[in-house]
Amino acid sequence: MCGIVGYIGPQEAVSVLIEGLEKLEYRGYDSAGVAFAEGSSVKFLKKMGKLTVLRESLNGQNYRAAAGIGHTRWATHGRPSDLNAHPHSDCTGRFAVVHNGIIENYFSLKEWLQLQGHVFRSETDTEVLPHLVEHFYDGDLEAAVLEAVAKLEGSFAIAVVTSHEPDKVVAFRQDSPLVVGLGRGESFLASDIPAILKHTRRTYVLNDGEMAVLEAGRVRVLDRRGSEIIKDVTEVKWKAEQAERGGYDHFMLKEIYEQPRALRDTLSGRITPDGSGVVLDEVNLSPEEIKGLKKIHITACGTAYHAGLVGKYIIEKLLRLPVEVDIASEFRYRQPIIEPGALVMVISQSGETADTLAALREARRQGARVVAVTNVVGSSVAREADGIIYTWAGPEIAVASTKAYTTQLVSMYLLALYLAEGRGTVDPDEIKEIILGLQKLAGKAQSILSNAAEVKVFAGELASCRDIFFIGRGLDYAVAMEGSLKLKEISYLHAEAYAAGELKHGTLALIEDNVPV
Repeated sequence: MCGIVGYIGPQEAVSVLIEGLEKLEYRGYDSAGVAFAEGSSVKFLKKMGKLTVLRESLNGQNYRAAAGIGHTRWATHGRPSDLNAHPHSDCTGRFAVVHNGIIENYFSLKEWLQLQGHVFRSETDTEVLPHLVEHFYDGDLEAAVLEAVAKLEGSFAIAVVTSHEPDKVVAFRQDSPLVVGLGRGESFLASDIPAILKHTRRTYVLNDGEMAVLEAGRVRVLDRRGSEIIKDVTEVKWKAEQAERGGYDHFMLKEIYEQPRALRDTLSGRITPDGSGVVLDEVNLSPEEIKGLKKIHITACGTAYHAGLVGKYIIEKLLRLPVEVDIASEFRYRQPIIEPGALVMVISQSGETADTLAALREARRQGARVVAVTNVVGSSVAREADGIIYTWAGPEIAVASTKAYTTQLVSMYLLALYLAEGRGTVDPDEIKEIILGLQKLAGKAQSILSNAAEVKVFAGELASCRDIFFIGRGLDYAVAMEGSLKLKEISYLHAEAYAAGELKHGTLALIEDNVPV
């Protein structure tokens, strides 16, 4: 998980860049850096470790740069070090590039560039980028970037600055998110909205194959051929304080406590006034299409996958339709059979999960209708799906999902009820009863959060355990899988989830004293 920021305008660029990187710290990183034009060269400031290390290296110096780029890196190619930190330079020291993603053909590109006389200093795949831009540069940075990205295979979001054209930041997106912020006399760039939310809510969300050219007073968006594209401005509805910790020790805790509000918002406007039905016009399925459904595929990653497992249970129960659930990274590789009458659901909090996007595109390639469940308006998943269910959870900053998961569960119920109504497979009184239960969820969640002291006592008793097993049957097994994942990723304790009936089949031998189940 890496973060990109960029800025051009009247403010002191280095301060804006580092402040933006601080908003992306939740993504995880092992090093950080910034770069900006300084005279006839580019100045690089980068350090292994936290942003505080980078700040301390500035020694209080105020740089007068008007434009620059920054990055927080999570190592994929090359160990964490000052040298491998971004931004990366070319041979001349006049180009700087930051990059998210993986360049799959970097090794062959590196060999080719070395034959051209280029000298590499780092162990990263990213370093081929500044050398490619240098190689193709002939007085036009935009043209050089387009020629460079045409050589790349893989997923990438990049930002480039050069001392040859110090009044410009150029960015390109392919399978990794990039957002452009539109200010007054200034422009911003980021891999996620929280980095720019303090400065503007007016944004361009870049699509794959689009390049943004940021200048102080304007932003142009071009396609791969260099032709200008007219983009719609996306207005971010989140308040700036929603992306702040709000007095909580960390974002995850804040987001846990935001669940009652998130649950209410996700239900808002989606229940008929008399509580007898569900309103989901945004899924864009006609009554004939709903009645003609033969099968449903659900695909997602991580926590969203676990929400999909709950969706399978609900949909099969209420609709009596077969449902397959796939991990998105496996979906396209197993050559899925998607027949006429199939509906594919993809679930992604960010709407930018690369494997989920690939699964969506595979489903579309096979002619399936796709409904997306996502939390981010204007995200790639939202734009490419035929229908959408937005989970109105608000920004989820913590890496470990909480409120996004519970709102995804609500969305599974809403869709199942909506389709069941259209197919006439559930008695109206049962629909009313389930809807009433959904409307009570926010209050029940608040009641549980009010007993946090009791939960702390229970957590304290488990903290010294080395192994923990979660078991459940039916719906509870899917929830057990999510509970196991959460414990592992937050506490680093070993945890496993089992269907309740399977615990006795061999696994029981692992249950000893002080092993909670």
